[in-house]
Amino acid sequence: MYLIGLTGGIASGKSSVAARLAERGAVVVDADKVAREVVEPGTPALAAIADHFGGGVLAADGSLDRAALGAIVFSDPEQRLVLNGITHPAVWERTRTLIAAAEARDPDAVVVYDVPLLLEGKGRRPIEFDLVVVVDASAATRLRRLVELRGLTEQEAKHRIESQATDEERLAIADVVIDSDGGLERTLAQADALWDSLRER
Repeated sequence: MYLIGLTGGIASGKSSVAARLAERGAVVVDADKVAREVVEPGTPALAAIADHFGGGVLAADGSLDRAALGAIVFSDPEQRLVLNGITHPAVWERTRTLIAAAEARDPDAVVVYDVPLLLEGKGRRPIEFDLVVVVDASAATRLRRLVELRGLTEQEAKHRIESQATDEERLAIADVVIDSDGGLERTLAQADALWDSLRER
């Protein structure tokens, strides 16, 4: 198995790169999907979130009200750290299980862990990657995408960008950088080149 950590700031184009690598044959483990699974009703993580943040972060059906929680944590770094302390261990545990299952199915698989907050673990992540790929776009580009494509206000978009690692911090851990400022076609061409280089190895 060859394990790639794929990361990038919010609205950097990371998901497009992950989808392209999946088309080429990679097994993609989506951290955002895992993060949703570990806070489903009945999970220990959701119980811990409700215990700390209160019942106001729960919807009427008992599921997590992401908008209510987001309003708290994206404007308060200390509360965001509390949330990360609850969810990150659960996410890593589930991720290890999914990666192990992919390797069991195909020992020669290329597995891509699509994770927006790879760097935010500050070195405590329990998984070692063979390659770290960073999808990079300027803050101005990501701000525009968040406002135009996701419907966030400019202030909401800025809060989300500022809540993550800086571009410089992400680039410092990159083995490979995919520049997504130049549009989708150019971004996907770089993803194809990465895949071809991996297969040549």
